[in-house]
Parts: sequence; structure tokens; C-alpha cells
Amino acid sequence: MFSVSVPPVSVGSNVFFALALCSISVLVLLLLRRFVTIRATPAYILVPIFLALALPASVVLLVPIDLASSSRDGTGPKAIWLPDRVVLVCWRIAYWLIFMLTWAILPLLGDYVDSGYREPKARILYSLRSNARYQLIVLACATVGLIYVSISNGFDFTSIKGLVMALAYVWGLVLAIYLMGHGLVSIPRNLFRNANISGRLRRFQAHAPKVHERLMDAVNELENLNSQVDQLQQRKTGTARDFQEWIEDLAESSGSSDVRVPILESADTSATIPSVITERYLADLTRRLQRARHMKARFVDEWDRLVQSAADLETIMNSAASKKLEFAPAPRRSSCLPKMKFLTPYMRYQLYYNIIPTVRLAFGAFFAVASVCIVWSELIKSLAPQLSAVTWTVVPKWKDEKPLGFGNQVIASAWLLYMCVAALVGVNDVQVWGNRALVRRNTYGESACWYASLVARLTVPIAYNFLTFLPKDFRRGTTFYKFLGQLINLTRLGKWFDFIFPIFILLPICATLFNLYGRIKNICGFGLAEDDDIHDVENNPAGYGMGGWREGRDLIERELNGYGTLAVSSRGGRSTWASDREEGDSRGSSRLRVPVAEGSRSPRTSQTQRPVTAPTVVDDEEEEENFFKSFAHRVRNTFETTNTPQWFNGGEPLRLPRWMSGDNTTTEDGGINRLFGGRAVPGRLRLG
Repeated sequence: MFSVSVPPVSVGSNVFFALALCSISVLVLLLLRRFVTIRATPAYILVPIFLALALPASVVLLVPIDLASSSRDGTGPKAIWLPDRVVLVCWRIAYWLIFMLTWAILPLLGDYVDSGYREPKARILYSLRSNARYQLIVLACATVGLIYVSISNGFDFTSIKGLVMALAYVWGLVLAIYLMGHGLVSIPRNLFRNANISGRLRRFQAHAPKVHERLMDAVNELENLNSQVDQLQQRKTGTARDFQEWIEDLAESSGSSDVRVPILESADTSATIPSVITERYLADLTRRLQRARHMKARFVDEWDRLVQSAADLETIMNSAASKKLEFAPAPRRSSCLPKMKFLTPYMRYQLYYNIIPTVRLAFGAFFAVASVCIVWSELIKSLAPQLSAVTWTVVPKWKDEKPLGFGNQVIASAWLLYMCVAALVGVNDVQVWGNRALVRRNTYGESACWYASLVARLTVPIAYNFLTFLPKDFRRGTTFYKFLGQLINLTRLGKWFDFIFPIFILLPICATLFNLYGRIKNICGFGLAEDDDIHDVENNPAGYGMGGWREGRDLIERELNGYGTLAVSSRGGRSTWASDREEGDSRGSSRLRVPVAEGSRSPRTSQTQRPVTAPTVVDDEEEEENFFKSFAHRVRNTFETTNTPQWFNGGEPLRLPRWMSGDNTTTEDGGINRLFGGRAVPGRLRLG
């Protein structure tokens, strides 16, 4: 009898993989629903964005499956695995779809949405013209690379395909290393800083003036553009008649003006419309209107979230005395924890005041260790990859040629997911992307295409960079290495770049740790990272001056008191915060405080007014001063605020008290007799 060995069948792994893909699709749809309106978004925008997010998420799932599939023995590993052919097909589908989305479809689609033209043909031509320069630069680099590869390995189809994949990988790796370096520092640092409630509130207050100023600029810009549309609508002769329907559509889409605009500066009417109306002018005006509307929606959403977060933090700090926490109802609050009914006020206080800050500190320490392990793996992988932290946790027994287990797959997915999240956090920290932003339920179509393209562009280089952490003999057996790694290492230049360049992750890490961007901003007048508010608080703890946290605190207070989102500057307003009142009474502050004029209030309906939260003392200035500094400040304020007496300046002469003067000393109610039993003054004690 001959025994026939039946190859293992991955039925359970196939079911798990299918369910995992369905779960990823559902999560991506929920993410899209948070940032865009699915019903109002056209399918030609929604489908590419969905694929650009779902495919990178499947890469995070596919890498651990590839590791387990390539290391299995004859009986099959105790993990999720797929046949080699299936894994190869999955890699081909994911990689080339991501390649086409990031380099062709999404850039053209973003400019198509942002063109401003009405006809599809004009939109396509505008999109092609806008991307022509970018595509020419890519083509020039590809031509130079093709010449180099042809000289090194000959001219064939494999060399061309390897060149295309290597160039895409190089560009993605440069961007991924730069952004991931920021994120590896930003994630644990933000957790540590947010654990301090008062410090987090102070940072919100320091950030408030900038958001408020940008919001006012966005509203003014939109009003100026709407005034141009009004002028176009009034013109009934000449070339304006040819585009009357287009102009009417612009007027209808502009809607009614904001009721808060009159408290700002008046609209700029100097921008007159040209005498000859052309299609290009109307397309440019439409494009600017679309951007201005979404810019206003962006900063309105950011301002509302900032004010709501500051109010919640203020409420948490106020609950320290009563040990009870109750949040005011607010529809803009993103967290669902304050809405849970089963939490008592005391439990809610313990949760927000003690438990959540402690959990943030614990996660901050955990992610700090994870960041150090990733940086160590980047530095050591070209010398001794077996000493990297990823190798210790993912394949600790790779020399024994044992298959990967399910626990090792989970750890590999966690490492790869943290690296991708760090890169995406770096996207938010490094503000070099223009005015693109993600807005809840109102993200601009061009911004959505750009962010989806960036997510897809970063995932594959990060995944292969994670694979280089593992030992050489182990990673060469994976399907991903055979599909992408061999083509990247086709030349010596590609091999050197793959293993040496990730060391430069130390540059963004040092720049974030030591605030090099803030120093560059002070020298050159511009900055790259949106971390200036933190350093402004650290460098100016008193908060005085333009744009300080005191001004932001007053702006937030006005919004909570119902004065309006676009209230006038707080420099002329009287603060009702307890910290300022105590400071003015105890320290004798000489700052001018003018009551807010009644006419400065913005007309707000009852639905838009926010509940007033009781103020608390958030001034940490006394804690930062010792006894001698505090005493010196009090003495200085006393002398600075003391008025010079008039008799010293030659005015009214000095008058002696009546009891010291010689007049009326014998009268019954005057002189010194009062001290020895004279007439009793009502309400006083009589001696004798």
C-alpha cells in the first residue's frame, strides 16, 4: 500500500480572510461616512476613494499572511495562511491598483473636481493641463532611470517593470520615512501632554486666536466672492447674457449671507468684474467659491470643536471640588462617553479626572517604547537584523525554521499598523499641504482625493520597509519580496537606498523633539509643523500679548456666553474669568479693562447659544513662581499703581484731623474730649 500525502487545505484561513476583507470594507465605509456625505457624493469620486483606503488596509492584513504562508512546513502552520499562488495574485491586484490610483486616477480626479467648469470635456482638459507638469517631471526621471538600468542590466521588459516599481517605491519611502519620524514622536508626546487637563486647556486657549483669525478671513473671503457674483447677476447686457444660467447657478449656490458678517470688516467691493465675461473667468470664480465655502466649513467645524473641547475641560476642572461631573448637552461633541446614561456623576468624575489621564500616561509610555524599538530596528537592520526588536517579537525562532504562529501574525500586524498610523499622524502635524483638510461630513472632493492618494502611496513602502527588519534568509522566502524586493534590488543603487536611507529617520525625529521647525520659523519667518501653540505656551506662560492664551481664553468665553463665533477681538473686552478677577484684586494689575459694548454682540438665535459653564481658576502663574518672585511682583505692582498725593504736587495743602486741630476742642462733639467720655457717636462704644 502506498500512502498518498494530501496537501493541506486552507479552508478556515480562506473564510477568515474573506471575513477580514468584509470587515475592512465596512470600516472604510464608516470612515467615508464620517468625512463625506455618501449620498451626495458622485460614484466616480466615491469608488476610487474607497479602493484607495480599502486596498492599503488589506496590505496590513496581507503581510502577516504572507509571512506565515512562506514559512509553513508540510503539515501547515497553526496560523492564517493561503497558497502561494493566491498570495501572489493578491499582491499583484493590490499593488497595481494602488499604483494606478496614486499616480494617475486620483490626481486627475482631484483636479477634475476642482476645475470649476461645467462641461465634462472642459473639466478633463483642465485636469490634464494641471497634471501635465507633474507627469513631465515623472517622465523625465523615468527616462534617466531607464538609461541607468539599461546600462546596468540590459534593456528588457523586466528592467522596465523594475524601474517603474523602484521609482514609485523610492518616492513613497522618502515621504513615509519623513512622516513616520514625526509620528513616532508625536503619538506618545501628545498622550503625555493630554494627560494634564490644565495644560491641555491652556493649549486649546493658545490655539484659539489663530483658528478665530482664519475663520474670520475665510468668511470675509467668501463674502467678497459672493459680492462679485451679485455684480455679475446685476449685469444683463453684453457677454454676461451668454453665461446667464451659469451665473444664476452661482447665485443660488451662494445662499444667504452669514448673519455674523456685519461684525467683521465690510466686504471688499474694489474687486470689480471684467468688462468681457469669459468661460475661463467664470470657471476661476467657481473654483474660488468652492474652495472658500469649504474653507469656511473647515474652520467653523474646527472652531466649534475647539470651543466644545475647552468647555468640557473646564467642566472637568470645576468638578474637582464637588467630585461630581455633569456635561452640558452639546450636539457637536464627538465622544460618546458623556452621553452614556449609566454613568453616575461621581463615576463620570473618576473616569475623566483620574482614569483617562492615567490610561493616557500608560499608553504614552507603551507607544514611546514602541517608537524606540522601531527606530532601533531601522538603525540596526543593515548591520545585524537579528538584533532588531521586530525580529525578537515576530520571528524569534527563525533559525529553527519553525512556521509562524497566529500570535506572531497578530504582533506583526500591530507593528505594521503602528508604523502606518505614525505616518498618517505625521501628515496632520506637518502642514505643507496647502489648504487641504478633512472636515466632518463636508470634506472637499479634491482634498478627499488627495488624502486617499497619500494613504495609498505610503502603505506599500512602509510594508516593505517593515519586511526589511526581518533576517535576510527569512524575508527572501516571502512572496512580497519575490514580487517587489527583487526588482527594487535590481541595481546596487536600489539596494543601497533601501538599506541606508531609512537611517535618515533620525532627522524628522530630532526636528520634532528639539523644535527645529520653531527655530526655523523664528529665523526665516515660516514654519512647517503645527506645533507652535505648545511652544508659545512654554515660552510665554503668562499669556500676555497678541495671540496669547489669555486672548484665546476670552474668545472661548465669549462663544460660550453666546456673543457669537465671530465676535470682535477680546483685547477690548472685560474678562469674567476668576483668574483675572483674583489677579486684578490681589496683584493690583494696572491693565486697562473696558466693559464689552452692548452693540458688539452678534445676533444669535436661541438654538445656537451654548450653555454657560462656570469659570474656574486656570492660572498656573503662581505655581511657577517662588515666594521671593511673588513678593517682588506684589511690591512692584503696589508702587506702580499708587497715585501721587495732590499735596505733594503743590495742590491742596495738607489738612490735620479734627481731633488734632485746636478748633472746637471744647465742643461737645469735637476735639479730644471724645476720647474721654464726650458725646457718644451712634453705633460706637462710649467710655466712662
